[in-house]
Amino acid sequence: MRLISLAPLLGLSLALAGCNANRQQAPIEAVQPLPSQEAVRVTPRALPDGGCAAEIARYRAIQDNDLAMGHVEKGVHAQIQTEMAEAERACSAGDALRAQYLLRASKERHGYPAG
Repeated sequence: MRLISLAPLLGLSLALAGCNANRQQAPIEAVQPLPSQEAVRVTPRALPDGGCAAEIARYRAIQDNDLAMGHVEKGVHAQIQTEMAEAERACSAGDALRAQYLLRASKERHGYPAG
């Protein structure tokens, strides 16, 4: 039986492996924001300290931001505003539990974290 020397094959494989070693990568270009994204400026507003009024105000701020950024359609935003108005009436009437229930139901209905 005749044995074949592996040295020439090893040398050839090492030579071929080095072919791509000196290749330079093309520079990566920075992604520029779309003009419509540059124009959106959302200004924060003061929120109430606590209770159902604060929860409603936070949810309203999120909705206004999502509308301004184009993450929610105007029709959906209007529906959420109607739902929040009902929660605000309950909160103003002193029924914080109902207001929280209405707010949580709206968040769940529209895919926002309700926790």
